[in-house]
Amino acid sequence: MKENRKIIHIDMDAFYASIEQRDNPKYKGKPLIVGGDPNRRGVVATCSYEARKYGIHSAMPSLIAYKLCPKAIFIRPRMEVYKKVSRQVMNILNEYSNLVEPLSLDEAFVDVSKSKRCKGSATLMALEIKERIFKEVGLTASAGVSFNKFLAKMASDFRKPDGITVITEENSKDFIRNLPIGKFFGVGRVTKNKLNNIGVFKGEDLLKFSEEELIDIFSERGKILYEFARGIDNRPVNPYRIRKSIGKEITLREDIEDIEEMIEILEGIAERVSESLDLLNKKGKTVTLKVKFNDFKHITRSITLEHFLKEKKEIMECVKDLISIVDFKNKKVRLLGITISSLEENIITEEREQLSFDV
Repeated sequence: MKENRKIIHIDMDAFYASIEQRDNPKYKGKPLIVGGDPNRRGVVATCSYEARKYGIHSAMPSLIAYKLCPKAIFIRPRMEVYKKVSRQVMNILNEYSNLVEPLSLDEAFVDVSKSKRCKGSATLMALEIKERIFKEVGLTASAGVSFNKFLAKMASDFRKPDGITVITEENSKDFIRNLPIGKFFGVGRVTKNKLNNIGVFKGEDLLKFSEEELIDIFSERGKILYEFARGIDNRPVNPYRIRKSIGKEITLREDIEDIEEMIEILEGIAERVSESLDLLNKKGKTVTLKVKFNDFKHITRSITLEHFLKEKKEIMECVKDLISIVDFKNKKVRLLGITISSLEENIITEEREQLSFDV
């Protein structure tokens, strides 16, 4: 473990929905859903905290969201606006350190270990950053402060919205012991269920297993789980790294077989991939579609173009061609993903790091 590291994780609260409520006072205090039309098999991109009280969440089919809350307001995403606001937030973060690692438009790690601002206090810097985002951008953010990325990420999620949590060397063990395993960074539904099946429900349960036992069950992921359970995460905050590909995939809460429904979900994935390409100033030539079936077998189909692309419309044109050649064999689908590769070379930009066990 690296000594004296000070890492802040900033996570904007219900980012897209909060921007819409900021720009349109009539939406404030109301259940607001940003995403597809419930009448056209749309998907929820995000929603306001008022909507979340009804059990609505991202990646949920809009029709189900409508049934949960018929009075919810549905609006289409305004990606250009969200990107502009994201740049405002990232500009603030860059004033505190040159080590800023965006994970997406609405969250980033900041390594302030060598920063002299606020007398070198990471906690005071996090509070100041939150205050500036609210005053200059008109939005709230949650912050986590700790000595590594894993704990800073977990901390930012602890007191949402508009909260701040500090995890020190002294209180980290208690924090991890009491943390539900489903809250661990990178633990999705599949891994959570697998951990539950071996008696792991909280961080303290994970401590009962040796590194070898976890590796035997989860392969290389077992080592990460072993280290996270002990508060170990030596990954640096690294804003400059050459990426070979940029992708996004979603594990569906319910298996589906309707092609039109798959297309709607892929539209949302393509939008997020395009957003990441734009954020990282990248374009690519190869589009890959990933489909995982309910028997856990998966296939990929790719197409390489003569020109570079990054816009959602172009990505979806390729995806629709690719899905048309997939033989579904009457099997249901549980995961969909899109990856863009063959990226432009010799451009070093921020990397969007995605740590996910359920791939």
